[in-house]
Order: sequence, then C-alpha cells, then structure tokens
Amino acid sequence: MSDAVAFAALPDRRDPAWRIRVFWFVAAIVIAWPMFVATEFKPWVLVEGSALKSTLKFAGDFFPPKIEGSFLSMVARETWRTVAIATAGIALALLIAIPLTLISVRVLSISGLTGRMNAMPAAIRYAVRALLIVLRSVPELIWALVFVRVVGLGPTAGVLAIALTYGGMLGKVYAEILESGEPHATTSLLRNGSGRLQAFFYGLLPQNAAEITSYTVYRWECAIRSSAVLGFVGAGGLGQQMDTSMKMFNGSEVATMLLVFMALVWLADYASAWLRRSLA
Repeated sequence: MSDAVAFAALPDRRDPAWRIRVFWFVAAIVIAWPMFVATEFKPWVLVEGSALKSTLKFAGDFFPPKIEGSFLSMVARETWRTVAIATAGIALALLIAIPLTLISVRVLSISGLTGRMNAMPAAIRYAVRALLIVLRSVPELIWALVFVRVVGLGPTAGVLAIALTYGGMLGKVYAEILESGEPHATTSLLRNGSGRLQAFFYGLLPQNAAEITSYTVYRWECAIRSSAVLGFVGAGGLGQQMDTSMKMFNGSEVATMLLVFMALVWLADYASAWLRRSLA
C-alpha cells in the first residue's frame, strides 16, 4: 500500500463542527464585550499599587480569627438564628406556594377536561400565574428592606422576605413539575368524579413527589445563604453581626464569622445532597 493510499485511509481527525463552534465563540465575545464595557469592568485595578495595598491590609486584619469563648457563643447563637430564619421562611413560602400551585396547574382544572378551559377558571389561573411572577421578580433583599421599615430590625423581616420571594419561586417550579408529568391518572380520577385534592394526592403527587422534595430542599439550602445576606440590611442573623463587625473594622471577628458561615453552607449543601440522593 502506497503512502498516499495509507494517508487517505486514516480517519479525519478534524472536528466536523469546528466552523459552528468558532462562530458561536466569536458571537459570544461580540455580545459580551459591550456588556463588560457598560459595567466598566476593569479587573486590572485590583493589582494597582494603592488598591493592592488596601487589599493586603484588609486581608491582614483577618488573622488571627477571634476565638474567645463569649464571642464564639454569640456566633453560635446567631448561626442558629440564621438557620431558623431560612427554615421559617421556607415553611411560610410553602404555605404560599402550594395553594397557588394547585390553582394554577391546568391538569387539575375540571373545566379543562373537555379541551378549552372556561373563561373564569382561565382568568383565575392567569391571575395566579401573574401573582407568582410578581412575588419572585422582587428580590428577597428588596422585600427585606421594605419589611425592616414596617416591622423593624430583626429576624421577622428576613423570614417574611424569604417567604414572599421563595413562595413565588416554589409555586412556579412546582407548577412546571406537575404539568410536565403524566396526566393520565389525574384526568382519569377527575373524569370519574374525584375532587381536585384527591386527584392531586393520588394522581399527580405520587409520580412527582421526589422531584418536588428535591427542589424544596435545594431552595432551603439557598435560603440559608440568603438569610445571611439579608442580615446586612438589618434582618437579623449572622449577616447582621458580620455587618456590625465590618463597620467597626474588626477583621478578626469577620474572619471567624466567615469561616462559620462557610462551614454552615457546606453542611447545608451536604445535607441537601444526601436528601436528594435518598429520594432518587
């Protein structure tokens, strides 16, 4: 076999889709570049003389972390309060999300069994969907700022802020999960005289329970992170104590609380992953 024939027999190692990949890579740069310009993104300023000196001084104040007994006791108390804010907020969010989900899910509509829904049920469904959009479109930080002025400083504002935003998120995703499932069992129950709640508990919920529970646990994990951030606007918890320490330029206290918060997020992530695996 000649060299030319042997070379022709070799498989083509070039990526057959390299042109489209290069096109989308260039398109991404073209789209992203104006956004970086609009945001005045200049990462090189971090290594300039004055900025680097301030950064090193700020980081140097973190060491060694503060480990006094009374301070650690306060941090443990606020950490527990942070978890409580997240858990209570998710509990209230479920009270908001579940009823709105049952109203907005099309497969549970009795009037929709024959095809097109009646005007009144359709209007109510769209109104509930719009309410869910409003709830989740306002960030929990904005809700916290509002409730801090209504109920004052403290965990109550954080709980209410998480409840409203996460209620909208949970309701929207729950509805999508339920509507993406197999509707045959549910419609059969409704056609045979079953009520909407019975159709939900015996038709929709069993086949979607694992996915709904997994997403709820994930949102609880996100709520723990959010509850710490909400503390910076006076909504209580570990974030509020961290904000106080930062305003006092007490880097050692901030370092201790950052380490505790990272451990808390790690534990929440581990617990969330374990629960999702157990439900799989």
